[in-house]
Amino acid sequence: MATGTVPSLNGPAEEATIELSFRQRIWVLIAVLGLGLAALLALEPIPQDPAYHHFADTRAVLGIPNFNDVTSNLGFALVGALALFMLAGGRGRGIFDRPPDVRPYLVFFLGVALVALGSAYYHWAPSNERLLWDRLPMSVAFMAFCAAVVADRIDARAGNGWLLALLVALGLASLFYWHWSESLGRGDLRFYGFVQFYPAVALPVAFWQFPEHRYTAGRAIAWMVAWYGLSKVFEHFDGAIFELLGRTVSGHTLKHLAAAVAPFVLLRMLLARRPAKGPAKA
Repeated sequence: MATGTVPSLNGPAEEATIELSFRQRIWVLIAVLGLGLAALLALEPIPQDPAYHHFADTRAVLGIPNFNDVTSNLGFALVGALALFMLAGGRGRGIFDRPPDVRPYLVFFLGVALVALGSAYYHWAPSNERLLWDRLPMSVAFMAFCAAVVADRIDARAGNGWLLALLVALGLASLFYWHWSESLGRGDLRFYGFVQFYPAVALPVAFWQFPEHRYTAGRAIAWMVAWYGLSKVFEHFDGAIFELLGRTVSGHTLKHLAAAVAPFVLLRMLLARRPAKGPAKA
């Protein structure tokens, strides 16, 4: 049970413990959801910035345009394919305590593998039309990871079943809505932004309020976040890094490589564990 401490009326040396029930902890997550939705609706529609498609390294090699940004997606393909092979086979049965527990991870790594195809397709000739196919598999991976955390720490039946399907559907719907809004000339990225923003806020709350886990060890997840965060830094400084490195490798190319390390950290964590009789502590 999640706890917190507050100073007691008898002085700072004594502390009173606040204990939240399971239902109260769920309401904390719902409150975060409500605040996020309120902030979302307060924003004006956000169109896709055309400058997003302008990358620093546009060199063609072997007839492949934007060669480095296209081929650097190979990391996603390798990690995703390796994970699917390992988890769907006999090795997977030696990792998970219950057969359904593997479901969100299979969906997650399928999304990772498909990122390689979608991102390579987009970077071949960057445009809004192609960007849709870059973001769809990323959305699948993000939502499947959220479902995996729910299944591990909150409700296994929901996270491995209906919630997994619902979250993936919502992630895809947010992108189809954006694509449709762009076709009308009034692009709106708010809902796609929300399906990325809400997990970034809600997952730390979930880790804090629901510390018992089997698969989502806090240290490994922290390393995942660190690598993904580093990838966003590389992305932001695309051109500056390209110039700093003598126009050899751009920030966006490094972004792909760093981002591919994040799911590899998760795979390594899963492969290192053995089935346990009871949940571990965070």
